[in-house]
This record gives sequence, structure tokens and C-alpha cells, in this order.
Amino acid sequence: MRRLALIALPLALSGCFYPADRGRKLEARLEKMDETQARLQAELKQTHEQLDATLPRIDAKIAEVSKALQSLDTASRRSGADIGIQLQKTVEDLSQLRGQVETYLHKIGELETALAKTNEETDKKLTALKGDEAVKEAEARKKAEELKRPTDKKDFLALAQDKAKGGDVALARQLYSEFLKKWPKDALAAEAHYGLGETYYAEDKCREALFEYGKLLQEYPKADATPDAYLRSSECFKKLKMQEESRLALEELVKGYPKSDAAKTAKARLADLDKAKKAEPKKGGKK
Repeated sequence: MRRLALIALPLALSGCFYPADRGRKLEARLEKMDETQARLQAELKQTHEQLDATLPRIDAKIAEVSKALQSLDTASRRSGADIGIQLQKTVEDLSQLRGQVETYLHKIGELETALAKTNEETDKKLTALKGDEAVKEAEARKKAEELKRPTDKKDFLALAQDKAKGGDVALARQLYSEFLKKWPKDALAAEAHYGLGETYYAEDKCREALFEYGKLLQEYPKADATPDAYLRSSECFKKLKMQEESRLALEELVKGYPKSDAAKTAKARLADLDKAKKAEPKKGGKK
């Protein structure tokens, strides 16, 4: 029961809070941006449809010109002047249609440029509204998109671990998250959850870190990283001023994984806690 309570607590603490007034402003701006994008997309679709309708007419005119040219040698019943007039009119019609196509293509280019610019501005405003952390995450996503990924899951995980060790925490977080989407039920997902928790711990984001450690404790109790996840959970609880939960994590670690290296550290910390508790003056006692 104590262990289940410890697991459930990080999951409950993981919620992210966003000020209501900023949230409403963000939604209003995004709605306006969505309306602009929808208008541009509708106009772009209409122009494409106009272009698609014009192209068959051009093909028909070209066929008409070809037919007229072929008939020059055989149209003995008509004068050369009549054929010339018909040919001239066909050429003029074809030139007019080509002009329409060039107009449509130019308009499509302008609309696509405007739509791309709107999308870029939307991303920038969205990240700016969310703050520096969102900007960092957006930059990490861009770097992740440009990064060549291994197809092998072990190599993929190793890449994420290398980025974390190299100090590129945001990029490592992107890779760990992607790994968990690709292989959510794989045994290596335990290491991915722990690694993801470590990226949050490195930035003192204890609530988010506890969520990942909690997933590991809940779903992979026999994984190699589980003892360390208990130890890290204790440290996170301590940073959050949750002393009882911090101690509980240490006790569960010693009880469930007594031979692990993490358990040795936990025993030492529990001993320090006991000494500190004994050294505390008793209530009502002499100073």
C-alpha cells in the first residue's frame, strides 16, 4: 500500500499549471491566426481549381492548332486567307489562356508564401507567449528534425543518452519522448523513462521528473534503473519540501532492492535522518 501511494503521488503531481488570463489571450490570438490560415488555404484551393480547369482548355487549343496546321495542305476547298484567320484566332485564344495560367501560378506562389509566413509567425508567437522554456523546446524539436536517427532501438536510445551526457538536455528529451512513442512497450522503455526523468531533474523540474520516475516504478519494477528511480524520487520529494514522501522512497528502496548500490546510499541517508531526528530538541524540553 505504501509503495502504491508513492507511485501514485508523482503521477498526481505531474500536472502543469498555466495562468488563466495568459491562456485566454493565447487562445484568442491562436483563433485569429487560424482564421487567417483558413482564409489563405481556401483562396489557395480556389486558385488551384481555376488552374486545373484552365489546363484542359489549353490542351484542347493546342490540339486545335495542330489540327489546323495539318489541314493546311489538304484544305483545297477553303482559301489560304480563311485558314490564316482561323489559325490566328486559335493562337490568340491560346495566348490568352496561357496568360491566365501565368496569373494563377503567380497568385498560387504568393498565397503559398503568405501561408508559410503565417505558419512561421504563429509558431514564433506561440513559443513567445509560452516563454523561454517553450522557445528552447521548439529549438530542440527543430534540431531533432534535422538529426539523423538510427533505425535500431538500442542505437536510438544510445543516441538520446549521448545527447544527455553531452549537456544537450532539451534535444535528449525530444529523443527520449520519440523513443517512447515508437517502442512504448519495449523493455528498453524503462531506461527511456528514467533518462527522460533525468533531463527534467537536471533542470530542477521535479514534478515532471517524478512523473517519469513514477511510470518506471509502476510499469517496470524489475528494471535495472528502478532502484535509482526510487533514489531520485526521494531527492525530488525533498526539493519539494515533502519530507515524509522523501523518506518513504528511501525506505521502499532499501526494502525492495536491498542489494543494489542505490540501497546503500539510501541506508546512509536514512541513518543521517535518524541522527538528525534524535538531535532535535524534544517539545517542552530544556533548551
